[in-house]
Amino acid sequence: MNRIMLNNLKIGESGYIRKIFLEENIKRRLQELGFIDGTVIKCILKSPLNDPKAYFIKGTTIALRQEITENILVERV
Repeated sequence: MNRIMLNNLKIGESGYIRKIFLEENIKRRLQELGFIDGTVIKCILKSPLNDPKAYFIKGTTIALRQEITENILVERV
């Protein structure tokens, strides 16, 4: 298994969400946006300073800061 934190996905790489290590209210909001165990997420864009990065998940593009993505465990596809 090749498990890493979401912020370590490079542009064009995808992974399956495995676990979210955040406060319950933030975790719940991400789950409402589709961040569920087993869902595929793809890193598609980054800002000039690498923060935030844009991710494609369930037909939607979402920009997230590193302080969030460094707490989401993914398994590379």
